[in-house]
Amino acid sequence: MKTSPSKKADRRASPSTKASTKILVPATKPPSARGTRSYQPPTTISRSDFLKDGHDRDFRDGLYGMVTALDGLLRCRDVFGKALGLTGSQFAILIGTAYRQGSEGVTIRHLAEHVRLAAPHVTTDVNRLVKLDLLVKRPHAVDRRSVLVSLAPRGEAEVQRIAPLVRDINDILFDGISHHDFKVAARVMRDLVMNVEKVFAQLRLGDLAPRVET
Repeated sequence: MKTSPSKKADRRASPSTKASTKILVPATKPPSARGTRSYQPPTTISRSDFLKDGHDRDFRDGLYGMVTALDGLLRCRDVFGKALGLTGSQFAILIGTAYRQGSEGVTIRHLAEHVRLAAPHVTTDVNRLVKLDLLVKRPHAVDRRSVLVSLAPRGEAEVQRIAPLVRDINDILFDGISHHDFKVAARVMRDLVMNVEKVFAQLRLGDLAPRVET
């Protein structure tokens, strides 16, 4: 049985259709237009010793400075790597091996801890550097599951070649910074590294997730 045109029109006009149930929300002014009072954002840390006159401006400025400085250090590492035809992380592993190999070599685990990179990442880059004749691997005399990494003759030559550039850049980077200041900064960064691990451990466990509103 065919539906008459009038019934079709009635059906289109029925309140049950999606178009008729659309809710119109009155437009509101953006926060900046609500009078002359400026918006006061919440503080990003609760510790009173990090606050000044009720705000955390100095704390946030310090964080931005740290992020900028760390980004600059990573860019310098990339410069060193590029000079040797390597990536920044490969340079870090090469130079890290030079200072941790001793007379026997260094394990992947200890090398990863030294250069602050994930062990799987270090393993991958070590294998690439071995193929480039910059590093050599040999079985660990005691732990057969492990290997010892050391510089190949070509690796030693490349470390010697890049050393003057590393010294020149480091001299500029730390100009005006005393040894005492550097030790304080290094201690702070070590503590931050440990605290970052705590943060992500709690995120993985879900301890912080309920406090993030969606």
